[in-house]
Amino acid sequence: MEKSNRWNSKNRKAMDTVAWIVVASVLVTVLTGNSIAQNNADADLDHGVWGSLLHSHVRVFEGGSSTRVDYQGMLTDRGVLQSYLRELAAVTRERFNGWTRDARLAFLINAYNAWTVELILTEYPELDSIKDLGFLFRSPWSRRFVPLFGEEVSLDTIEHEMIRGPDGYGEPRIHFAVNCASIGCPALRPEAFTAVRLEQQLEEATRLFLADRKRNRLDGDTLRVSRIFDWYEEDFEIGWRGTWSVAQFLSRYPAALQLPDAVVAALVQSRFRVRYLDYDWGLNDLSRDR
Repeated sequence: MEKSNRWNSKNRKAMDTVAWIVVASVLVTVLTGNSIAQNNADADLDHGVWGSLLHSHVRVFEGGSSTRVDYQGMLTDRGVLQSYLRELAAVTRERFNGWTRDARLAFLINAYNAWTVELILTEYPELDSIKDLGFLFRSPWSRRFVPLFGEEVSLDTIEHEMIRGPDGYGEPRIHFAVNCASIGCPALRPEAFTAVRLEQQLEEATRLFLADRKRNRLDGDTLRVSRIFDWYEEDFEIGWRGTWSVAQFLSRYPAALQLPDAVVAALVQSRFRVRYLDYDWGLNDLSRDR
């Protein structure tokens, strides 16, 4: 009898142990599943569709400092573009806020560029400039036609409030990443911006733009640069990587601008003349004469 009781006691302990193992396994499975679901929810958007469209319909010239868009090809693939735009519109503010800084900024740059292309396609080929899409008292950039985070916003909202605003990213190089569909604008890259490559992409876009002698060049004792530096001067005065003026920002890129050491030294001290060139608002259309 005593032996039987001891066996029953051991058996109950073994069964209890098995039960705890089963419960623990279930808990691990549930928690792991929840973790995976949460990670999937927090994952930033895959911009592969947009990247494929850019690869197919953006043509690179002059080593990448200039590009043109095959808008006719984009028009043929407009359904694909609009599918991507619906993906952008489906992203909630909560999901967006859960991403890394670089993922958020890449998303906003891609959204700006993709919706700009869509805006051009609404009237293409019956336009010579994006400015043709404005009205008497409203520019094309102030039109609220972009569904984002549950409301209709404008391209201006994306650029000036979400990217550049008081709660923005403090990143002056975005001016060489967002594209206004114009010849004077920095090139539209033939690839989407991504979180993992954002730093490299922003730096390369800046160098390529500054290397374009039509838009930035040394002219004797004057450095003539794009009007972008005039319009957004304040963005180059925020101390980004130790630069507090347009001149100091430009001094970081002597190779791209082909600047001699003496000019670089003067720019560092903001003591070199910088002037701004006229801006070409012509459509960056591949079918137009370059």
